[in-house]
Amino acid sequence: MNDHPLCFVVMPFGEKKDPGGGPDINFDHIYNLAIRPGVEAAGMEPLRADEERVGGIIHKPMFERLLLCDYAVVDLTTGNANVFYELGVRHAVRPATTLTLFARQQQIPFDVSYSRALPYELGAENRFEQDQAAPLRNAITARLVHLREHATDEPETDSPLFQLLQGYQPPDIARLKTDVFREQVKYASDIKRRLAAARVAKDATQLHDLETNLGPADAVEAGVFVDLFLSYRAVKDWAAMIALYENRMPAALKRAVLVREQLGFAYNRAGERKKALDILKEVVDEQGPSSESCGLMGRVYKDYWSEARLAGREAEARGWLRKAVDAYVLGFETDWRDAYPGINALTLLDIQGDPESLEKKRAMLPVVRYAVNRRIESATPDYWDHATLLELAVLDQDETATSKHLDNTLAAVREPWEPETTHNNLAMIRDARLTRGVDEPWLSDVIHKLGEAK
Repeated sequence: MNDHPLCFVVMPFGEKKDPGGGPDINFDHIYNLAIRPGVEAAGMEPLRADEERVGGIIHKPMFERLLLCDYAVVDLTTGNANVFYELGVRHAVRPATTLTLFARQQQIPFDVSYSRALPYELGAENRFEQDQAAPLRNAITARLVHLREHATDEPETDSPLFQLLQGYQPPDIARLKTDVFREQVKYASDIKRRLAAARVAKDATQLHDLETNLGPADAVEAGVFVDLFLSYRAVKDWAAMIALYENRMPAALKRAVLVREQLGFAYNRAGERKKALDILKEVVDEQGPSSESCGLMGRVYKDYWSEARLAGREAEARGWLRKAVDAYVLGFETDWRDAYPGINALTLLDIQGDPESLEKKRAMLPVVRYAVNRRIESATPDYWDHATLLELAVLDQDETATSKHLDNTLAAVREPWEPETTHNNLAMIRDARLTRGVDEPWLSDVIHKLGEAK
């Protein structure tokens, strides 16, 4: 996996007219002598925008790169309409990590002139050679390095929208929830139906056939790749998930947080736990902790714990269990709206079973319940909402509420791995309680019914 952040470069191509009437400006020289090496020196991979347009409108893959790339460099020289349009798209969804630059001899529009655009010099007759390239190359590197250093704390806002409109928030691109991605993103309906049919049939062969017939990667929409990626997850074909990422996905999509998090999930399910942790830690190092990335790290630690426990390595198992609890708690504290890491933290605290863990469970439980109830009130509940309420009822040892939430959970199953996950969690709770002398036959009945739905 390429661990270099992507930097999308938006600029004119080839030789373009000087609006001031001077000689033409060779933008390929500017790119090759200054922008590309400046980006690379900052430890990033430059990705230059495709010049081709259809009917004056940029391709959908162009939008995807504008939204998904970690960083962007935009050359405003000549006031090119396409460049300004693409800058507007970027500024609408990314509050920071966009570096604008322009030739000092060129007057840029007032709307962006006050922003921290980086000026550079053109030589005599608008030539751009090494004397002009070196200062720009070094300035680009310095600015991008600075942006990287502050990416996980409070990056400097460079979008006028985010600077001027109080309360303006970006759409949730990086951590779009994977379980609702297919319903939120519109793309080719025929492919969408075929992927859904393969998931229902639990048929990995259908998915492989569909992937084979997709055609060149640059002609495939991001939504198709992500749906196929998640469809392989639904049929538990972890090797196919990894191969799709490594061999077919475009670079910008491979850098998306959603995709990298699910790649870590796939490596963990494939038994490559260290690889999974490396990927997830890289995401956290670059983006800061999130409920999703910390939740997935917690799952890796939880699997390490389970393996050590089954092998009789009790001391090691206790260490992994503490790491799992800490990861889940951090994930929940990072975003209180996301009950997923919270419910997992509560489950493992119940399994730990010592007085301190049980007291922490009692303190967290109402907060997690509030989070999931708020989610249900604001949106259509899905499987995980009902399953979380079910698990909360079990953790609260409320047999009546458990029965009600079990019915709702079974009615909301979409993919077989979902009830399997809930089944396994409740089985671990039951087993841990049995070792403490707490026998709950009603809980065994719940676990049995979830097992039938797997």
